[in-house]
Amino acid sequence: MLDLPRARDRMVNIHVGRRGIHDREILQAMREVPREAFVEPGFEEFAYEDTPLPIADGQTISQPYIVAFMIEMADVKPGDHVLEIGTGSGYAAAVMSRIVEQVYTIERHPGLAETAKRRFEKLGYQNIEVRTGDGTKGWPQAAPFDAIVVTASGPGAPLALQEQLDVGGRLVIPVGDDPDLQRLLKVTRTGAATYSEEDFGGVRFVPLIGEQGWSENGTATDVGRPLRHPHPISLPDMIAAAAEPLPNFDDPAFGALFDRFADRRIVLLGEASHGTSEFYRARAAITRRLIERHGFTIVAVEADWPDAAAIDRYVRHRRPRTGTGAPFQRFPTWMWRNTDVAAFTDWMRRHNEKLEPSAQAGFYGLDIYNMSGSIGAVLDYLDRVDPQAAKIARERYGCLTPWQHDPSTYGRAVLTAGYQKCEKAVLEQCRDLLAKQLEYAKRDGTDFLDASQNARLIASAEHYYRIMYYGGAESWNLRDTHMFETLEHLLHAGGPNAKAVVWAHNSHIGDARFTEMGVVRDELNIGQLCRQRFGDEAALIGMGTHSGTVAAASDWDGKMEVKQIRASHADSYERLCHDSLVSRFLLDLGRDTTLRERLLERRLERFIGVIYRPETELGSHYADASLPRQFDAFLWFDKTAAVTPLGREHARTGVPDTYPFGL
Repeated sequence: MLDLPRARDRMVNIHVGRRGIHDREILQAMREVPREAFVEPGFEEFAYEDTPLPIADGQTISQPYIVAFMIEMADVKPGDHVLEIGTGSGYAAAVMSRIVEQVYTIERHPGLAETAKRRFEKLGYQNIEVRTGDGTKGWPQAAPFDAIVVTASGPGAPLALQEQLDVGGRLVIPVGDDPDLQRLLKVTRTGAATYSEEDFGGVRFVPLIGEQGWSENGTATDVGRPLRHPHPISLPDMIAAAAEPLPNFDDPAFGALFDRFADRRIVLLGEASHGTSEFYRARAAITRRLIERHGFTIVAVEADWPDAAAIDRYVRHRRPRTGTGAPFQRFPTWMWRNTDVAAFTDWMRRHNEKLEPSAQAGFYGLDIYNMSGSIGAVLDYLDRVDPQAAKIARERYGCLTPWQHDPSTYGRAVLTAGYQKCEKAVLEQCRDLLAKQLEYAKRDGTDFLDASQNARLIASAEHYYRIMYYGGAESWNLRDTHMFETLEHLLHAGGPNAKAVVWAHNSHIGDARFTEMGVVRDELNIGQLCRQRFGDEAALIGMGTHSGTVAAASDWDGKMEVKQIRASHADSYERLCHDSLVSRFLLDLGRDTTLRERLLERRLERFIGVIYRPETELGSHYADASLPRQFDAFLWFDKTAAVTPLGREHARTGVPDTYPFGL
């Protein structure tokens, strides 16, 4: 059973404290107030996740960090009288009540107001008064207030609320002309008729309905004093000015744009999805340039080691291994068995043709443990012995992406007794699978892993597969650590002058310390590890898109579909790039310091893996990030197309059927 007090402490320490909330009164109040008492029945186990949760009347309880952030902005202190607009579940009012003398809170939904009252009474919080009504008019009878916190977004700061502030009082409110694109504003009353304003960045709240907010039909009403715009030049305009337009992929000028990174030992190239042609073609063009002009000889990709080894033998004109079959036959086959990868590996083969083996460029997989093959082995076994457990396993593996935090998905992936009973047999099957792959490697004297490394991998296999079997952050961290260690071994085997290009998803490439992965969930990735180990010798380059199509499945081990990508979210980095009106560009995040500072503010960033669920996109494919800290540069393609999987129509004559894709 979940230890709720312990989970509450963890929430305060990780989701609130580590993200910059240092006010001791707020941290202590959040430790005292049981958030599980303010969520809907059935959601108690998710009460201490840093995510909004649904409540009655189509409303939400805000994520804990936002609650803490707004209270800290309001600078509430013991002895204060505070007005809250938008009671909702009552959680924010409860937290403030542990700090201030009196809280007044207004809710326009009678049912929510009554429920909040009952919660306060049950918890013994006697310094909270609840009223049902139009919050935009405030509470004149209780004014003036030391602070007013508005938990819904208006087109501006209502005049009534400004007038009910005491001199020195603070009004915190999300505002914006677009209900989907808002700024968090702090208005301080500095005199009888004077106010100052501070802008604390982009947010997204439900609309503030009322006489001085939004009308029911979404039009603005009388909002009172107009707001200043502190930044006369918009971010999209600044991006457009700094953007370096990208030529066609086949134009040598495309690759030449990346000569600025040629002095790095490692260039890591990301992608916002595993099924977008433009991302593969861009990486191929950059990598060709780095190999031809700048001495890079290692192409290390987010792929299984044994499958990539078959491609490596092809590009380096080595005989194929016998008995191994064609590579990349398991889900997700399209990730590497596509026309863009085939074209690039054909180029590598031509490039290597007249070179000595020591000078040839190689193609290597970073996933030594053959993760997708191992998952496939688990599913094959469970399909035979326990189909219900297999169904749960497919759901669980579909949730192994670090940005997935949909409570309903986690709820469906709860382990069953049958699933647990299968563990020993599954682990044995995975160990056998790995041992068989490593046996092939031992027969090949040119393989970079020596016998002692093979022995180490076999010895640690059970630990890895046990973690992978149950999923979670530890599985992610162990996998990325092993990918990084594989990269280190490749560089070591190549000698002191060896240089590598890494192809992997943005979630692996972008420094995890500056994303929700690292800040909230203590997850790391290969980009972070490269920066920590190699410093400025590593360049991290991300990619993104606004719309188009993508090759992806709906569930793990599901059928590949060509899906429409939804237009990027209004509060995302992708929308800023789209609004720049530059269709394809390179953004060097280290060149324009003013732009970099403006972009540092955390925003949403989209992550599409081998699974894409447009219907739950905001919850399942977006995460907070700080783009300029995450990457050194960012490539933008406004509209993109899905990769084309290899089929029989792409078969070529004159080569063995396993050379290289088994067509």
